[in-house]
Amino acid sequence: MTSALEETQAPGADAEPHGHRDVSGGWLRPAVFGAMDGLVSNLGLMTGVAGSSASQQAVVIAGLAGLAAGAFSMAAGEYTSVASQRELVQAELDVERRELRRNPRDEMRELAAAYEARGVEPELAAQVAEQMSRDPEQALDVHAREELGVDPGDLPSPTVAAVSSFGSFSVGAAVPVLPYLFGAGALWPAVVVALLGLFLCGAVVARVTARSWWYSGLRQMLLGGAAAAVTYALGTVFGVAVG
Repeated sequence: MTSALEETQAPGADAEPHGHRDVSGGWLRPAVFGAMDGLVSNLGLMTGVAGSSASQQAVVIAGLAGLAAGAFSMAAGEYTSVASQRELVQAELDVERRELRRNPRDEMRELAAAYEARGVEPELAAQVAEQMSRDPEQALDVHAREELGVDPGDLPSPTVAAVSSFGSFSVGAAVPVLPYLFGAGALWPAVVVALLGLFLCGAVVARVTARSWWYSGLRQMLLGGAAAAVTYALGTVFGVAVG
């Protein structure tokens, strides 16, 4: 008769391997943020210009200018921020690498203490720390994970972040401009298309989060619509005041 522990440990006939989605890559956050920002900011810019009683040509020019300026700004900002973060992590890794070279015993005791804090028996923690410390690169990797909370081999790429931001912002910002380029003579088609785009983006984002697709989509659509309404009202007020 098998024990309950043995039954738990034995592989089940219907057991299936499972994987996890990439939650640490450098592309998802800038891509999602860029698309949302492109839609909301360019829609707001165009509705603000339209609210000031400007011509259709002025609205289109504002949309195209907003697309270009925003895309380059997003790319530059993401590249700089991710590069700065990466450089900071690499500087701390250099500090840790020097400490491992100068004070290997102290660093090994630190690692053992970290394992003990997680519930490992002191003797076993010391043995594991000693074994991990035999390879300097492996030791650096373990210390970086334990002390800095980073994986030295999986740092975010500034180029990936910049390209993702540029592309996604451009796509998002182009959505409210497209109706004008296809012959629309009023603002409402651009607003409708942009709100639908926001809903779609929110629904897509829900596939990598715990939220339902309709909730995420509706939330993004309402937030973008509120921003467009406010900028249109401001454009109307400023247009009247200036006129």
